Amino acid sequence: MTFLKRFSPVAAYRDLRFFLATRKRHELGFMALSLAVTMLILVAFVKDSHFEKPYERNIIYVEQWPITRTDEQIRAQQKIDQAKRNIEKAELEKRRKAKQAEFKKVDDWLTNHGF
Repeated sequence: MTFLKRFSPVAAYRDLRFFLATRKRHELGFMALSLAVTMLILVAFVKDSHFEKPYERNIIYVEQWPITRTDEQIRAQQKIDQAKRNIEKAELEKRRKAKQAEFKKVDDWLTNHGF
C-alpha cells in the first residue's frame, strides 16, 4: 500500500494548476471548446439511448374444445387453420417482396450515381 500513499487529490490539483498555468490563452480556449463539444456529444448519446417502452398487453386466448370432438372435426379445423396460415404467409411474402423492391430501387439509384 506504500504505492498509493504518493497519490493525493491535493497533489493532483496542484499538478493540474501548474499544467494550466504554463499553457497559453488560446490553448486553454481550444481545450475548453473541445471539452464542451465532447460533453455535448456524450450527453446527446445518453439522452438518445433512453426511451420509454410502451406498455403492451399480451393477451393469449385459448380455444377450448369439447372432449367429445371427433377426428373429422379436428381435420376440418386444421384445414381452416392451414388456410389462415397460408393467407398470412402470402401476405408476409408480399410485404417482403415490396420491401425488397424498395431496396433494389435505392440500390439501382446509387449504382447509377456511382456509389
